Amino acid sequence: MTAVEASRDLRFLGRVPAKGELIAALSEVGQPPVSLVGAGGQTVLVLPHGGRILGLYSASSAQNFLWTNGTISKPELAREHFASERWRNSGGDRTWLAPEIDFFYPHYPDTARQYFQPRQLDPGNYSATVDGAQITLTNELSMRSFRRGWTAQLRVSKRISPTVDPLACGPAAALAQRIEYAGYRLHTRLELLDADVSGCQIGLWNLLQLPPGGEMLVPVYRRTEPVIYFGDVPPGDLRAEERCVRYRMTAAGEQKIGVDALAVAGRAGYFRTDTDDKDAAALVVRNFSVDAGGSYVDVPLHSPDAGGHAFQACNIDADYLGRFAELEYHVPAIGGPSAARVSDDVSQVWAYRGSRADIAQAAMQLLGVDV
Repeated sequence: MTAVEASRDLRFLGRVPAKGELIAALSEVGQPPVSLVGAGGQTVLVLPHGGRILGLYSASSAQNFLWTNGTISKPELAREHFASERWRNSGGDRTWLAPEIDFFYPHYPDTARQYFQPRQLDPGNYSATVDGAQITLTNELSMRSFRRGWTAQLRVSKRISPTVDPLACGPAAALAQRIEYAGYRLHTRLELLDADVSGCQIGLWNLLQLPPGGEMLVPVYRRTEPVIYFGDVPPGDLRAEERCVRYRMTAAGEQKIGVDALAVAGRAGYFRTDTDDKDAAALVVRNFSVDAGGSYVDVPLHSPDAGGHAFQACNIDADYLGRFAELEYHVPAIGGPSAARVSDDVSQVWAYRGSRADIAQAAMQLLGVDV
């Protein structure tokens, strides 16, 4: 049994390494992360390998708001992780490209034969530059559409910096004083480098991995039924309310949903009570732009012509992947009929920890929903 195989229990339990052990293990194996410290003392931990935002920590805690893979918590595990021929999912916040059906199924239309994460995309070959409290990650790559037959030359850039607590700026300032906070701003750019872009459509896709066992809260403008991309969602775990889609992410296996861009309000949150103290909780919110008229090109395998989903959530409890929840959003595609060559997207992540009552207040302030 290898060290990676022996570490599976850590991943299934959703164990997230503390900040110090994570930095030490990564540094020892030649993958040192970059720490960005905000004005309030919060830390954003960026891993150039894979272009990941790997950690998010308040000023008073070494506990990560994000999920990271247990295999990178110790040097002997991390060495095998980065040397593995399998997809190296370190965790945190990553950027992929859509449509998934075009890029991740090399034997299309046989989608049952193989699912493969393009290595030029993830981990890619990111270069990193640091300028004060900002890091820029850049990856140039070639992507082939196995469904459509075209190939495109691309550049993906990510600019990351800490950001202020929105609760501290208004009537919720007293609440902000009682709870832990950390956050960051992500500016993602996709550029088509080819001269001819008429035949291809490609969209940015940002995926935020979070500790398992919580509930995804997706504010919507109207009642809307989410689309199940794959998996069996247990009865009662997915609810469409008048102003919110709620998804309890506790089932075994793998499941994924999508929500229509026409309904999504541009903000989503993940609420999770502490596994050891039910009176404590955490909330991670992503604020993102939605263009209801934009070309959202990701589609379910079972409905390859049914796009239009700006938001997705994925629940994973699988062997080598680990156990985590994903908060995902898409950006309208460039190329194709629009002939656009550049896509610029800005999002923010705000994370909070405190008493369940206070975090429930934060959810109401930021999402307008009860928890």
